[in-house]
Amino acid sequence: MTTFASDEGAPAGFADRLRAAGVVPVAEVEDAGRAVALAQALEAGGLPIVEVTFRTEAAAEALRQIARDAPRVFLIAGTVTSTRQADIALDAGVKLLVAPGLNRAIVEHAERIGLPMMPGVCTPSEVEAALSLGLVAVKLFPIEPIGGIRYLRALAAPYPAMTWNPTGGITAETLPGYLAVESVLACGGSWVAPRADIAAGRFEEIAARAAAVVEIVRLVRAAERGAR
Repeated sequence: MTTFASDEGAPAGFADRLRAAGVVPVAEVEDAGRAVALAQALEAGGLPIVEVTFRTEAAAEALRQIARDAPRVFLIAGTVTSTRQADIALDAGVKLLVAPGLNRAIVEHAERIGLPMMPGVCTPSEVEAALSLGLVAVKLFPIEPIGGIRYLRALAAPYPAMTWNPTGGITAETLPGYLAVESVLACGGSWVAPRADIAAGRFEEIAARAAAVVEIVRLVRAAERGAR
């Protein structure tokens, strides 16, 4: 099977965007009419990336509108649990698929249609299943309930080729610890753009949280450079 890895062993295409962002805002959009304003708020805060999850009926249209009207934002479709959703995401113009679990059929379908995908894993066996599919980047979910940073470090140790997108319960306070793990590309964060704030149109608050995240990431990356 053709892998999603580059010749250097890094995930093709999307890894640099995720690592540069440090955090992927995970958003549930109930009203597609608010999707572009959400994307623009994140971009205004210096975080031009968003994962819109297939947890609402408005998700497909929200993805389409962001791709069309906020093209500088790196657009991810999340909670992809069927090949049909993968096709919808492709048609909408997304750049990456993310799933809560690892479904071989969906991963293989994503490859056929030319979309990179990060399936979700939770155990060593699932990590090995992902590696067997040629994947070198996965979502680690739900990270806080299964043990947080200690679990991430323990799981990552036997798999140096794998990179991670830990998601589930991470906060601004715990974010620096996750980013300090070298193999972490970015953390999923639902606190940046909560569903209630999107629904209420509180986009200035979302932009402010995005800016705060950018500063946290900057400080962590600066500390990493200083330690080398």
